[in-house]
Amino acid sequence: MTWVELIGALLSAWGVWLTARRQPWCWPIGLLSVLIYVWIFVDARLYSDALLQLAFALLIVYGWHRWLRHLGDDGLVRVAPLPIREAAAHLAIGLACALALGFAMHRWTDAALPRLDAALTAFSLVAQWWQGRRHIAAWWLWIVVDVIYVGEYVYKHLLITSVLYAGFVVLAMIGLRSWQQAHRHASPAIEPAIEPG
Repeated sequence: MTWVELIGALLSAWGVWLTARRQPWCWPIGLLSVLIYVWIFVDARLYSDALLQLAFALLIVYGWHRWLRHLGDDGLVRVAPLPIREAAAHLAIGLACALALGFAMHRWTDAALPRLDAALTAFSLVAQWWQGRRHIAAWWLWIVVDVIYVGEYVYKHLLITSVLYAGFVVLAMIGLRSWQQAHRHASPAIEPAIEPG
């Protein structure tokens, strides 16, 4: 399983690096990596993480489609603002899903860390949704989630994956800075304050 984990880790890191650079190729690379990680997480009995990868696959298709509709003349995706009400609603939905999934995983499965894994799953989905919608706030949420994931994967002896997620924290910081700079340099005429659908 170690070589599969290594391939999944390398593809994941490549996908996040491309995302930080606002490159649409991040999506097909990400899709391949999440399919590999479904297998890895089922083997480790991290079922919420396995479900998360399947949900990521759907959100990747959605994000890829949206990004292709919002490319600038330079071929990079344009960053979009996230209204505070929308952010609060998404975080509340994430919390509700975390509680429900944590309860289900604790009660009906042999999941190793049911409540923590469920919370990370729910908030990762929120971050992925924000990423697909081109919001800078996704990077802040990824930083928090990925720091906690590092500890979880060390505990589960998925050392390659824990190193990968430590790298994700660094990449998220790079992505945050890059997207903030892109937002500052964007022309107000290019992107409306609140985008439709």
